[in-house]
Amino acid sequence: MNTILKILLTAVAVMVLAYILPGVAVSGYVGAIVVAIVVALLRFIVKPILVILTIPITLLTFGLFLFVINAFIILLADYFVDGFAVDGFLYALLFSILLSIFQSILFSFLKDN
Repeated sequence: MNTILKILLTAVAVMVLAYILPGVAVSGYVGAIVVAIVVALLRFIVKPILVILTIPITLLTFGLFLFVINAFIILLADYFVDGFAVDGFLYALLFSILLSIFQSILFSFLKDN
């Protein structure tokens, strides 16, 4: 049940960010839910592989390269989901940073058992 709530809260954050950012578009509520699911799956599957492959550059940049990995995850979600569009890397980077902030705020309201 907690996972479903997190997906729905992420979909709300995606809708809000698509409304705020001019370079991000989502087709509707169902599209936002699909984007939330795809981003969660990409973060679960692809992100650990990318983090391991880029350990040297991540250490060299004191972890700031993780922002680039997050933006790449958003661009992959743009590629896989038809109702989701990001205009470029800069918007993907800004979207990923703001999505992480919104998620941490929204997830703080959920009680963990």
